Amino acid sequence: MIIKVKTFIEEVIAELKKVSWTSRQDLINATLIVITSSICLGCFITVVDLLVSRGLNLIIK
Repeated sequence: MIIKVKTFIEEVIAELKKVSWTSRQDLINATLIVITSSICLGCFITVVDLLVSRGLNLIIK
């Protein structure tokens, strides 16, 4: 059992060495794009929700 665990860990380490990691700057840029996109989408959904709810209130009254 211990030999299997040791083999597994060695294989995981070997596979992680094969991974092509992105640079720190690429990771930062991608993160900023995701955050900016999320904020823009949230603002858009908020504005559309407000317009639809006010429009429905005008129709209902």
